[in-house]
Amino acid sequence: MDVSYLLDPLNNEQREAVTAPLKHTLVLAGAGSGKTKCLTHRIAWLLEMEHARPYNLLAVTFTNKAANEMRSRIDALLNQSTRGLWIGTFHGIAHRLLRIHWSDANLPQLFQILDSDDQLRTLRRVVKSLQLDDKVWSPKKVQHFINARKDEGLRAADIVADGDAWLAQMLVIYHAYEETCQRTGVVDFAELLVRVYELLRDNPLLLEHYQQRFRYLLVDEFQDTNTIQYQWLHLLAGSQGKLFVVFDDDQSVYSFRGARIENIQNLRQDFTDTCLIRLEQNYRSTGTILAAANALIANNKSRLGKKLWTQDKAGEPVFLYAAYSETDEALFVVDKIKGWYGKRNEVAILYRTTAQSRVFEEALLQKGIPYRIYGSLRFYERLEIKDMLAYLRLLLHRDDDGAFERVVNTPKRGIGGRTVDVLRGVARQQSVSLWKAAHIVIETQQLKARASHSLTAFLNLIKQLVEQVKGLPLPEQVEVVKITSGLVAHYKKENKEEAQRRLENLEELVNAARQFKPRGFQEQGIDAVAGVPPLPKGSILDSTGFGTIAGDLRHFLDHAVLEAGEGQGAPSEDCVQLMTLHAAKGLEFQVVFLCGLEEGLFPHQNCVGELEEERRLCYVGITRARQYLYLCHSESRYRYGTRESGKPSRFLDEIPDELIQKVRLSSSVPPFKLSGTKPVDD
Repeated sequence: MDVSYLLDPLNNEQREAVTAPLKHTLVLAGAGSGKTKCLTHRIAWLLEMEHARPYNLLAVTFTNKAANEMRSRIDALLNQSTRGLWIGTFHGIAHRLLRIHWSDANLPQLFQILDSDDQLRTLRRVVKSLQLDDKVWSPKKVQHFINARKDEGLRAADIVADGDAWLAQMLVIYHAYEETCQRTGVVDFAELLVRVYELLRDNPLLLEHYQQRFRYLLVDEFQDTNTIQYQWLHLLAGSQGKLFVVFDDDQSVYSFRGARIENIQNLRQDFTDTCLIRLEQNYRSTGTILAAANALIANNKSRLGKKLWTQDKAGEPVFLYAAYSETDEALFVVDKIKGWYGKRNEVAILYRTTAQSRVFEEALLQKGIPYRIYGSLRFYERLEIKDMLAYLRLLLHRDDDGAFERVVNTPKRGIGGRTVDVLRGVARQQSVSLWKAAHIVIETQQLKARASHSLTAFLNLIKQLVEQVKGLPLPEQVEVVKITSGLVAHYKKENKEEAQRRLENLEELVNAARQFKPRGFQEQGIDAVAGVPPLPKGSILDSTGFGTIAGDLRHFLDHAVLEAGEGQGAPSEDCVQLMTLHAAKGLEFQVVFLCGLEEGLFPHQNCVGELEEERRLCYVGITRARQYLYLCHSESRYRYGTRESGKPSRFLDEIPDELIQKVRLSSSVPPFKLSGTKPVDD
């Protein structure tokens, strides 16, 4: 068989990885070394040369964008159908499994997913129901505590306070939150992963089915996995599955999200039959930029070690600017940007903390240069969109307390805080949802006539909407709810500009529903394949779906939440891009300004015990640049109400002097020259 189309586009190391024997394979892929190409060609190799079937493969990554790109590349490579091939994010695949096995997972069939904002709202209600002071027991801190425990696979019942009063109270809140979510049929993002791990762990037949089915597990960005993600990968692999893991230990920068770089070492210990392949040829940056990155990261001791190189020229030196103040730093950066004649979205200003963006924004505004804050409020997180989605969620699942509370008085309909407090009290006493509590308080006449009338009108509105959307296509369902809910009239009352923006966003939600194409969860004929034990009876979704209004609507709502839970895609507007270093991971630009390189700011004063991760973050920033890299630090900076002297970051000392050219604001720096470098994946 001619496999030149699979191997010819690859360098020697990429070929070695793609054609590796069927054993556990670790691919240490440096920045810009073509890891997505390596992954997609490996999948194609398994299908073409190892005669794997699509349903034998599970490919996991961290963003929907990466998953979609991987799927499209595979489709372009192969002429055969890839139906049955599972490619998705950890959360997306976990959600898919829970939809199929909702009963075994002890979930209602129409369970809903809470995004971060809805989870926080739920926790506020839980803290209040426990009569705790939310200034002492901050819902935001409780949210962090619970999500961190779930990232470790720990439920409230798994943790022992052991005399720690603070921990004991946190566990009371955690337990109450678990009960609330179970009663109302909702799961948060972290719960998706924990629930799937428990589902597989506690159902041997189910586990056997998926272990036999997914014989090849491919994992992207493995350095970003947390404890629970590693645990369910380990469980799925079992003794027969083969792991193909792509990672870069030098880009592990998400420990604050629960990512554990130790998982790399754990994998090598737990799966002894492994081979390690390094991808070190870089297709993104100039030789000088790579030399600076290599020199910096070499100071980290706990790394497997690699050295990026390129066949391209050395390029321009790394430019270093020592500013007098943060204002001077911003003026220098903007002055250089004015001289850039390429597309503005090829220019990025990177910084360690979000507060640093202000002076750059002001300087860009003064010069009339358009900019965009990367990572700003996303479409599905906007107030009017969340209001509309809450109405849609309530149509689908009346026991969704978060949705109920969000729209019960939006638009205002005379249902005030006191009425809601009565509902909460009844819901708590009788262990029912707010929807059921509303019917109880009306029937038992626990409210004044006016409040009771308003609440009855709201319940009737939801019932009316359910009847109106029955049998309608998804976009028409959304359109009906948009108008009948009263949201359009409600937002028209705001000032003209704000009202126009909100109404345009609501219309865009209808467009999103019109363009939405759900991917079904059923895969006919797969479970009868030889060698794969059949699923336990009743696991696969019924072909009739979930009723008249629920089919596409449920898929659409799930899509909205999962999309809202990840970062934005690559910048597309022709604006200068401003972002934190954490947000920059995975992106690349012709010109990068890496600013605020001072001790206490970068490395950050709160991360002195995590110096190696701070250095990795700096390495990420440097390797975002294709052709031009500017490093900036300030001799003084206004912080915490006072002007402080700034000492240059130690990271600057770790870059060889011969790679750096120092510049001042009036310096003549060589003009920008576009080389036509093509973007490549990390």
